[in-house]
Amino acid sequence: MDRRPPTGRPEDGRRREIGRAVRGKSGGRAVDGEEHRWLTSAEQRAWRAHLAVHKLLAHRLDRELQPFGLSLNDYEILVNLSESPGRRMRMSDLADATIQSRSRLSHQISRMEAADLVARETCADDRRGTFAVLTEHGWSTIQKVAPHHVAGVRRHFIDLLTDDQLHELAAAYGPVVEHLKSLR
Repeated sequence: MDRRPPTGRPEDGRRREIGRAVRGKSGGRAVDGEEHRWLTSAEQRAWRAHLAVHKLLAHRLDRELQPFGLSLNDYEILVNLSESPGRRMRMSDLADATIQSRSRLSHQISRMEAADLVARETCADDRRGTFAVLTEHGWSTIQKVAPHHVAGVRRHFIDLLTDDQLHELAAAYGPVVEHLKSLR
C-alpha cells in the first residue's frame, strides 16, 4: 500500500513529522549527542513573538528612514560614528559594533561614501588600518534624521509598553545579549 501523502510528494510526510515534533507531539531525538528538548507552547509563543517583533519593527523603521535616503544599517553606522570620539571609528571596530563582516561593512561604507555621509582615512599609527569618518554632511544628516527615527521607535515600540514591561524586557534580554557577545 502506498503511504504517500495525498499530494503524492514524499517530503510532505516529513514536513508533517517535523510539524508534530515542533508542536511537541513527537519524542525527543538526540542532537549532538544530547537529548533534544522541543519548545513548550509558552516558549514557542515567546520565541515567535520575539521573531515577529524583531522583523516587523526593523522593517517599519527601515521604511521610515527611506525618505531620508537611509537604510536602518546606514543609520546604525551614522549613530556609531556620531557617538565616537572625533566622529570616527576603525573599520574593524565599526564592523564589530554593527555585527557585520568586514567585507559587508566595506561595501556599505562605499555606498555611504558615494552619498558623502562618511569618508575613509588611513590610520596614521597603523597603515593597514582604516577609519570610517563621519563627514559634515553625515553629521547634519544624523542630526536631521534622529528626531524622526526616535519618534518612530517611540510610536512603534516604547510607547506601547509600560515602564515595568520595558524594565522586564531589558532584564530578560540582558543575559541573552551577554551570552551571544561571549560567543563572538
